[in-house]
Amino acid sequence: MKIIDGKLLAANLRAEIAEGVAKLKAEKGVTPGLAVILVGNNPASVSYVTAKEKACQEAGMYSREIRLPETTTEAELVKLVKDLNADPAIHGILVQLPVPKHICDKAVIDAIAPEKDVDGFTPINVGKMLIGEPCFLPCTPHGIIKLIEFSGMDIRGKHAVVIGRSNIVGKPVAVLLARKETNATVTLCHTGTPDVAKFTREADIVVVAAGRPNTLTGDMIKPGAVVIDVGVNRIPDATKPKGFRLVGDADFESCAPVAGAITPVPGGVGPLTITMLLWNTLESARR
Repeated sequence: MKIIDGKLLAANLRAEIAEGVAKLKAEKGVTPGLAVILVGNNPASVSYVTAKEKACQEAGMYSREIRLPETTTEAELVKLVKDLNADPAIHGILVQLPVPKHICDKAVIDAIAPEKDVDGFTPINVGKMLIGEPCFLPCTPHGIIKLIEFSGMDIRGKHAVVIGRSNIVGKPVAVLLARKETNATVTLCHTGTPDVAKFTREADIVVVAAGRPNTLTGDMIKPGAVVIDVGVNRIPDATKPKGFRLVGDADFESCAPVAGAITPVPGGVGPLTITMLLWNTLESARR
């Protein structure tokens, strides 16, 4: 069993990104710029936005963090996005989700110019991904593909099972696994699947993104399979200073001895999400 070190892979990719940023500055005088918009003060979102800003600085990118009050209207947010679309110093725009309930997140995302949609969420980029045209790939799914490759698994010809059908992870990672360059046979399981274990026991690769602890257990996987655990769940734990611990969607204790390789939580998929955001921002600036 091999632990797939997401932190190490992210560090390797960020070094490559920083090198690309430096080269772009030297050769074309262009500094990749990322604008991150945060509406309200959701603690998890604040922490995530801060981490993105730090990552941009370390890569040598220009970071513009825009924090707006909870009372910001949908019209005000859409106008800000459109202003950033027209700003030549900004190559990527990210609106931190969730936004307050009075704002329609779809309306805001649809306002982002596809060429600056470094999250890969706009319908145009999703459509291009589906038909295999060049586009910005969604960050977490793209990071998952990198992690599987980093594990040493050749994805081509393998059977991959994805548990979860969210628009952010499950559906797009299933599409990426099935594309010609990866060429896996993909089964997508979800809450309507009567017997998930029937499929996971036949899988060479299992990506679990259900948002529920113990969705995948050791008796549900084939020996030697690669397990990518996308889940981040808080479990009460009185022995921890914060009163909780983080676990994934897979039961690590039972899955690890069976799997050929597995991502830990934390330290697996998480570090790749921001890394691939930087990757897309650099790519946007190169265009």
